[in-house]
Order: sequence, then C-alpha cells, then structure tokens
Amino acid sequence: MKQVVEHQSDILVIGSGAAGLTLALHLAENSKVILLSKGPLSEGSTYYAQGGIASVFDENDTIESHVADTLVAGAGLCDEPVVKFTAENARAAMQWLIECGVAFDKEETTDGSPEDAPYHLTREGGHSHRRILHAADATGKEVQVTLQEQARRHPNIQVLERYNAIDLITTRKLNRPGNRVQGAYIWNRNLEQVETVKARFVALATGGCSKVYQYTSNPDVASGDGIAMAWRSGCRIANMEFNQFHPTCLYHADARNFLLTEALRGEGAFLRRPDGSRFMPEFDDRAELAPRDIVARAIDFEMKRLGSDCVYLDISHKPADFVIKHFPTIHKRCLEFGIDITTDPIPVVPAAHYTCGGVMTDLHGQTDLNGLYAIGEVAYTGLHGANRLASNSLLECLVFARAAAEDIESQLGKIPMPGTLPAWDESQVSNSDEEVVIAHNWHELRLFMWDYVGIVRSDKRLERALRRCAMLQQEIQEYYSNFRVSNNLLELRNLVQVAELIIRCAMERKESRGLHYNIDHPNKDPLSKPTILQPK
Repeated sequence: MKQVVEHQSDILVIGSGAAGLTLALHLAENSKVILLSKGPLSEGSTYYAQGGIASVFDENDTIESHVADTLVAGAGLCDEPVVKFTAENARAAMQWLIECGVAFDKEETTDGSPEDAPYHLTREGGHSHRRILHAADATGKEVQVTLQEQARRHPNIQVLERYNAIDLITTRKLNRPGNRVQGAYIWNRNLEQVETVKARFVALATGGCSKVYQYTSNPDVASGDGIAMAWRSGCRIANMEFNQFHPTCLYHADARNFLLTEALRGEGAFLRRPDGSRFMPEFDDRAELAPRDIVARAIDFEMKRLGSDCVYLDISHKPADFVIKHFPTIHKRCLEFGIDITTDPIPVVPAAHYTCGGVMTDLHGQTDLNGLYAIGEVAYTGLHGANRLASNSLLECLVFARAAAEDIESQLGKIPMPGTLPAWDESQVSNSDEEVVIAHNWHELRLFMWDYVGIVRSDKRLERALRRCAMLQQEIQEYYSNFRVSNNLLELRNLVQVAELIIRCAMERKESRGLHYNIDHPNKDPLSKPTILQPK
C-alpha cells in the first residue's frame, strides 16, 4: 500500500512562471510557500516569451498613452480602471525585476559607463511609443531563470517539480461550513502517486489553455488546468471566446511551437505573399504594426484565398549585423532549419498563443472562492478585453502577483491552518490498459477546436464543436472514474472542460469583436459586454 503523503504550507502556488515565482518570492519573506511545477521549473510559457514587457520608461511616453493603446487593442471590452491600475504599477514591477538581477538591454553609448545608459526600448504592434523593455529576443528566459534561481535558494520556498494539481479541496466539497479553499490534491509524477497539500491560501498561476488547439506556440504544459479546477470549484469564468492567435510562428516540418516575436515587425519586418508582395497595407493603415487579431485574420484570409500553406516574414532588407544583434535566438534557431533570416524570408503561420479570458478576479487576484487567487494568464482581470496588447502579458503577471501578495499578507495572521484533509481515495479504480483511448481523444479534441473554433467561426461550426465536446466529456469522465490518474488523463480532462467553456462563450457572443470573429455575426454589438459563465 502506498504511503499517504500530506504537505502543509501557508500558501500553495500552483504554477512556476513569472506570476507564480513573483508571488512566491514576495510572500516567502514572512510565510512558508510550496511552489508546484508540472514539469521542470522552467518549462512554462514565460521561458519562451521573446518580445518583452511593456512599461513607460521613455520621457516622451506617458501612462495615459499606455492605457489608451491597451483600450484600443481590447476593442471596447477592457475594464478601464484595471488597465489604469496595471499601467500605473508597471514601473514599480519592472524596478523590482531589475533589482532581482534581470538584465534588460541598454542603449549603446560612446561616453559614460554602460550602467548609466538608458534601456533600449522597442515597439510592437498596437503601441504608439517605444515602451518594451527586453533582453534581446529572449526576455522570458531571462526573467524565468533569474527568478527561479532565487526561488530555489530561498529557505521558505519548497519547490515540487513534476507535480500536477488534480483538484482543489474546499470546505463545500468537504461538507464543512463556509466557502473556502483548503488545499489541493496533487499527482506526484515521479512516484506516480496522489498526495495532499493543505494551505491557508492557494494561488493559481497555471497559465492559459492554448494546447486545446492543434497548432500552438505554447509549451505542452498549457492545458488550462487552473481554469478547469476553478470552474469545478464554483468560480465564474469570463471571456473564454477571446483566444489570441499569434500571427507569426515558424512554419517548418521539424519546428515545434517556435514563435517569431512581434518585435521583428516592430523593427521593420514585412509580411509577404509567396510571390513576394506585401499584403498588410491592404487590410489596415497600421500595416504590420496592427494588433495581432487583425494581422492573424489577414494571414488566415490570404492563406485560404491563395491555397497557400504559409506566408513569409521578411527582415532581410535590414543590415545583417542589426538583425543578428537584436534577434540572436531567432537567427540561430532558423539557421538550424536552413533559413538565414538576414537574407531569406521566413515561412510563418498563425498559432494559438494566449488566453485572454479565464478565472474572474478582483484587483488583488481574489476569485469567487475565499482564499483562492488567480494571477497571470489563468485569470480574467479585465485588462485585455477582446484582444491583448503585445507585451502586456508578463506585465500582468508581475503587477497582479505583487497585488495578490499584499492582499494575502494582510490576512495571514487571521486565517488558521485547515484541519485534517481526507486522503485521495483510489480504492475503486484500476490501472488502464488502453492509453490509446486518451491519445485518440486528445487528437480529436485539438483538431475540431482548430477547425470549428479557430480564427474564423460560424454558428454551425460552434454547434458542431459543442456536440463533439459533449461526447468526449462523457467518455473522458467515464475513463477518469474507472482508472488511476496519469499526466495525460489529467490534462485531457482539463482540456475538454476548457474547450466547452470556450465554445459556450463563443456561442453567447452574437457579434465579431477583437479575437472573436463569427461570419454569421460580422458586426459589432454597441451594447457588448464581457461574457460571464456561472457554474451550476
């Protein structure tokens, strides 16, 4: 019989990207933190983020301008007070990163020391000013590596790697009074056993759910775990129809999930048809610097119109040393596939990239369930509206992690440790001998989501997707009830749940706005508001 393992901590942080690490490091000064990572500590979306982080550092830029650009990109659905809160707290969040040792690029100077040089700011689609701090074209990696090394060294942070969160434990599920989170069941992938964590507070920092689509720029861990767990625990979910498809992912048979940063277009790269002609000026006055939803739809339109497998991103007209200096990671990676970006156009396609909706929270990251916080891509704060402005994603992680930390710290002394939690019961289940069923369902789900709930949608496609989703849910629930859990089963269970939420939100929106485009409802609704789903 396997040993019953129960961990205990003041705060359980589920997710180890920028949001989870920032929260853990802020709280660890005065409390014990367990930091749960589904894979290796670095394997999350933060590590692969190339572009940078938006913040007002230029004396010619203003917070008001950052707010205005975010509102425009959000297509009328941003929560303006949240946008202001984020932009106003951006500088302090960035200063904290700099103090932690994150090395953002600086301008070259001919006189004075490099330490006194201003930061090199780049510009991306939808921004009216240069305000993106970056570390070459590997900003996420610089942030992730810097923060995770500090977390590993901190005596008050216990890092659990290769652990899946299965479900939240709440007073309601335990038939105890109130509506408060008590901890979570977690799957130890190393020992293949279920363990328990009890904690005063739990924070979801699990990222988005772009793995629900066949083509995605995200790593394999982006399976919507936090959104699904929060929904099953009674939390409201909002705006799941707004899935951002990054316009430019490398199109190559041997390349997997490799994104080509928006900063390429910010520094002058053009999008071209296979015949070499540009097409973005025909779709938007901002051309290649239009927001991502417009660029992704334009690429999708041209590919379908021409029957082409891809379009091309071309920065070869810029000096080679400039390209290599600003985009060393992309240059090196593309060379591995025989593409020299200093001389060749790069084949690109859109891919699912960012989840703008998620678990509803307030300005402190607090969800509908007492003691449960959601920060980063897993959350719906109202910042992004119908489309996320480039480089506001890591910013949201930092700003709301700091806000959540302050809120949790103010309550720490008032909340007792939960009592004994029941151990996981697997007495009625057996080992599966049909893993092929999971693989089959996984492929079917991601394929119909891409075909029916992708960049362009219709009422008929959405209805078809919902029917397929219901059939899969029934199969997967039956499988989950009868067999011991595994990583693939847990992820599939969560993915099919978030797929249903995406489809239901998309069906409720009878208009086209931002990232949601329905050919049966091509116009905007002047009375549009966020789509909110309430669990039964």
